Amino acid sequence: MKKIALTVIMLAMAMMAATAMTPHGETAEPTGRKGECPDKGYRHIKDIPYVSADETDTYRIERCRLDLYYPTDSEGFATLVWFHGGGLEGGSKSLLDEFRRQGFAVADVNYRLFPKVKCPGYIDDAAEAVAFIFKHIEEYGGDPSKIYVGGHSAGGYLTLMLVLCPEYMKAYGADALKIRKAYPVSGQTFTHFTIKKERGMSMDLPLIDEFAPINNVRKEGAPLMLVTGDRDLEMLCRYEENASLLSILRHFGHPAVLYELSGFDHGTVLGPACMLIRDDIRKDSGK
Repeated sequence: MKKIALTVIMLAMAMMAATAMTPHGETAEPTGRKGECPDKGYRHIKDIPYVSADETDTYRIERCRLDLYYPTDSEGFATLVWFHGGGLEGGSKSLLDEFRRQGFAVADVNYRLFPKVKCPGYIDDAAEAVAFIFKHIEEYGGDPSKIYVGGHSAGGYLTLMLVLCPEYMKAYGADALKIRKAYPVSGQTFTHFTIKKERGMSMDLPLIDEFAPINNVRKEGAPLMLVTGDRDLEMLCRYEENASLLSILRHFGHPAVLYELSGFDHGTVLGPACMLIRDDIRKDSGK
């Protein structure tokens, strides 16, 4: 486990803000919903459906969409598929500033939410979204061998389930073993509290069943960069769950590292975590 000091992260964030590029207006491609992209050399296509064109379920049609932000002046770029947080009950896709102008694409994904959908509906949606990117990213100039997956909080939980339970992506014709690397930020590694809520169970007492990432660990799968906030500031046992997962991953020989970001809580950890993620993607993908 690596603990990163608050002052180092804050200094890095200040330096990035001071050197940020001046944005330029650019119109998105006609595929999906048109929108403005303020970053020269990039396009931002919004509300691309990742479900079948013959889908009839109105809630799936509404929620099963993603936004794709990608560079237009390069080929073979990497892509990060990102899942928002919100406890599997709320939240929506949005492009995080830390991922802008980094030379890789970002697919921001919406998925169905409880109580309109029950477990494992949101996991299935996450799997279908990643499968969609594997199938279509070359059409935009991306390299399907450089697909990364990550998310914050509930999005971190979904990330872990896709990496450690390959049957979800297999159902959509994709191989989870081909995910290059994964970045769950403050994700639950035991059974998610909303799944317990759905069953009428205590949301605070731990449960480990088939929907707990820690109960699905195997040697195979994408390397994991686990990130949490300060153990004294995080949500209940969030650091401890990730530390437990790291121990089991290492036992099985699954490559993983855990960063605890000192001084940050469950919400504020997202900014510095994204800086770690984007720098790691650039290094890993050769950018």
